[in-house]
Order: sequence, then structure tokens, then C-alpha cells
Amino acid sequence: MPLKQLNTLHKYEESKEKKSAQDLQKAELEYQQNLERLKSVSDYRLEYMKRLNARSIEGIDSATFSHFHAFIAKLDNAAEQVDIAIVQSKAMVEKRKKQWLAQRQKIQAVELLLEKKKKAIALIANKQEQKMFDEIATQQFVRRKMQAY
Repeated sequence: MPLKQLNTLHKYEESKEKKSAQDLQKAELEYQQNLERLKSVSDYRLEYMKRLNARSIEGIDSATFSHFHAFIAKLDNAAEQVDIAIVQSKAMVEKRKKQWLAQRQKIQAVELLLEKKKKAIALIANKQEQKMFDEIATQQFVRRKMQAY
């Protein structure tokens, strides 16, 4: 493959790697946000349970008690939903990480090809240069011999 095509391929693969890295970063951010949501819901549930406990000590009617328990059940449901989102976002992080690593390997493969191609070009140039110097040396030798006669 010509050097120009390899350079073009390298730039293309780098742009894909950059997008993969951005996708991974977004997935990690979403995962972190889900963890924070779960903490918020859990903290709020704990606070609400403390309120229920304080109100229970003071005395609470059955309707208010039912309202507290219904709301706590809603918070528990919200926590379950966030747990599901956490599992899904964690799976997405793993998927994006694998994609990014695969893309990184492609870039390394192209870089290896580029390096080999550049070495091959340099080797050819060195051989041509050596051939030219050999020719010049041969011509000088022949001229000296002819001048000696």
C-alpha cells in the first residue's frame, strides 16, 4: 500500500478512535450520574424514614402513616429503576471500552505498517544512493586508468 494511502488510513482510524474515546467518556459519565442518582434517592429515603420515625414518636394517624409508607415504596421503586439503569450503563461502559481498545489496536497496526513502509522506502533510497556512489567511483576509477595510459 502506498505511503499516502497509509497516512490517509491512519488519519481516518485516528478520527474513529477519537469518536470511540468520546463515546466511552459519555458512557462513563452516564454511569457516574446513575450512581449519584442512586445515592440521592437512598439519602432522600433515609431522610424520609427519619421523618417517619420522628412523627411516629410524636404520634401519627393511620392516613399519614399510609402516606409515608406509600411514598417510601415509590422511593424504593425509583431506587430499583436506578439500579437497572446502573447495570445497563455499566454494560455500556464495558462495551464502549472494548470498542475503543479495538480501535486503538487498529491504529497501532496501521502505525506499524507506516513504520515498515517508511523503513522500506528509506532502504530503497539508501540502495539507490549507494548504487549512484558506486557508479561515480567506478567512473572515476575508469577515468584514472585511462589517463594513466
